Amino acid sequence: MSEVIKLPEPDRKGTMSLEQAIISRRSKRQFLGVPLSLEQIGQLLWAAQGKQQGGKFRNIPSAGATYPLEIFAVSKNGLFHYLPEKHAIEELSKEDVRDKIGFAAWGQKFVTDAPLTIVIAAEFSRTTGRYGERGIRYVHVEAGHAAQNIHLQAESLGLGSVSVGAFDDGAISEVLSLPENIEPVDMVTVGHCRDAHSSREQ
Repeated sequence: MSEVIKLPEPDRKGTMSLEQAIISRRSKRQFLGVPLSLEQIGQLLWAAQGKQQGGKFRNIPSAGATYPLEIFAVSKNGLFHYLPEKHAIEELSKEDVRDKIGFAAWGQKFVTDAPLTIVIAAEFSRTTGRYGERGIRYVHVEAGHAAQNIHLQAESLGLGSVSVGAFDDGAISEVLSLPENIEPVDMVTVGHCRDAHSSREQ
């Protein structure tokens, strides 16, 4: 039976304004080897898909509240699946698969180097079952909402991040052992950065 790790309670106030996070956010790829704390990882996952206080809705909009996204975290400690209902992570593997994730991302070294890669995957049928083919677009839009929350949360934590869209879907699915009904949609790498000014930014 896989281990379920309860995450620290998320910080709902923070110290950086939303406006400052928007202004200062840049795509950063030069990561230090410093691992992220469980608090930082929990905060990032909560931003992507966590439940709001009151428990009915999550932190991103979802068409018809169908919530098709599944969030996975890859670090040196293994592979984990985020459980929004419990604000916890389920350990899927203790293996450090960052090399495999980097290879599946067409060999982009910063993906291998990143202390944390968050994989945004989706079960499209949750949304297309209600909205038909239009639901495919809704799922991609929702993934964008989740990714942006991760970027802004990373910025507010003093971390760098960058979205990774160039990857082999099948290879990522294989590394994560995703069932056939769940597909990878986007990835975000996060970590402490060497020098924000010398990083390749966009």
